Amino acid sequence: MVSPPHALVIPYPAQGHVIPLLEVAHALADRGFAVTFVNTEFNHARVVAAGAGLEDGGRVRFVAVPDGMASGEDRNQLVRLTMLMEEFMAPRVEELVLASGESSGAGGKITCMVTDYNVGSWALQVARRTGIRSAAVWPASAAVMATLLGFDKLIEDKIIDAEDGSALGDKPFQLSPDMPLMHSAHLSWNCIGDHDQQAALFRYLVEGVRAIEQCDFVICNSFQDAEPAAFSLFPNVLPVGPLLTGERNGKAVGHFWKPEDEECMSWLDAQPARSVVYVAFGSFTMFNRRQFEELALGLELSSQAFLWVVRPDILQGGAEHDYPEGFLDRVCGAGGRGKLVTWSPQQRVLAHPSVACFVSHCGWNSTMEGVRNGVPFLAWPYFADQFVNQLYISDIWKVGLKAVADESGIITKEHIAGRVEELMGNADMRERVEAMKKAAHESIQEGGSSHGNFDTFAEGMKKA
Repeated sequence: MVSPPHALVIPYPAQGHVIPLLEVAHALADRGFAVTFVNTEFNHARVVAAGAGLEDGGRVRFVAVPDGMASGEDRNQLVRLTMLMEEFMAPRVEELVLASGESSGAGGKITCMVTDYNVGSWALQVARRTGIRSAAVWPASAAVMATLLGFDKLIEDKIIDAEDGSALGDKPFQLSPDMPLMHSAHLSWNCIGDHDQQAALFRYLVEGVRAIEQCDFVICNSFQDAEPAAFSLFPNVLPVGPLLTGERNGKAVGHFWKPEDEECMSWLDAQPARSVVYVAFGSFTMFNRRQFEELALGLELSSQAFLWVVRPDILQGGAEHDYPEGFLDRVCGAGGRGKLVTWSPQQRVLAHPSVACFVSHCGWNSTMEGVRNGVPFLAWPYFADQFVNQLYISDIWKVGLKAVADESGIITKEHIAGRVEELMGNADMRERVEAMKKAAHESIQEGGSSHGNFDTFAEGMKKA
């Protein structure tokens, strides 16, 4: 009996990467692959604790490897985490590949590797050393990927420094006329850590680009109609999205926090159609106390019902949530119009008919989920690719409004309430986001461009 192709899938160890890579893993399993999914030990424990998708009848085998950080270290130190992964994860991953196919090995011999682009620099070297096919998954926008693939042009045009990737001036640039107007200070490597960390990350990403050039496929969690200009720049990148991130068969997969599913959804069931403001800032965004209070008061001032996801670690410095005096009693008590949860089944929330708009950090998963469900945005980026995603939302697709800070850097309660009111009454914006929703759904149906691209990718990865 011929063994099925066996894919080793490796996400970058962060919530916004684990979820789409796990969907890629399931989509490969749908197409006849055995799949081994590699989480760090830290994240594997979090997914298990959340009960988020490990009981899948053996479709996907989950393996945990060390990330090199101590048990109490802050995994939000992304540059340190990234640099340690090659030293600690690469040897274990290579062992997995070489040991596969032995009598005790589950799933048979590993025949290919599907890795998050952001771990590509070392993972793809493992694939080459072990002689298996390889693919890279870019889980964010094609526009941001284009800044990496086109870094030579950015250097040539004197937009970034060749040595450390730092911004040379603050003049905005466009990679093509139909793409967002970008700022070099908002390039992904320039948004994290201090200068030395940014320089190290830039060099790591450049090394990754060189590695990516050697792999068999590069796929992207986007769709052709969303970013035609970006895909025209790099036609070898296959759009396969929007991936159904976060849920499969009505069940959350890959989450690090336990969703308050039924309580959250039953609350939405009791609200009128298109009446609820959904507020969620992903797994990394943090606020200072002043901004957190302005957000709370802005939601109250809007006079709209709201569902607000407040992570336990959302305040900077590990501070306890300190809501404005009386806020919980006024807005979230008995008969109030607010609902607070620590995490939510976001795909189900955005698909709910009561949700009218989405106050979002503009992470790409959230952006695609909002688009796929036809929900307009109040776009409030925090770091990295989120600034480019905000530009797509507000300037290119015109399906949302920007949250704009005042001269002190605070997005005020009055601004938040005003933007929410503007979103709730903007019929033209809702029409545009509904058109994007239709295009997104068509792309992933059988016969659609993304569905066909994923089939092409899967068939190519089956080859010896």
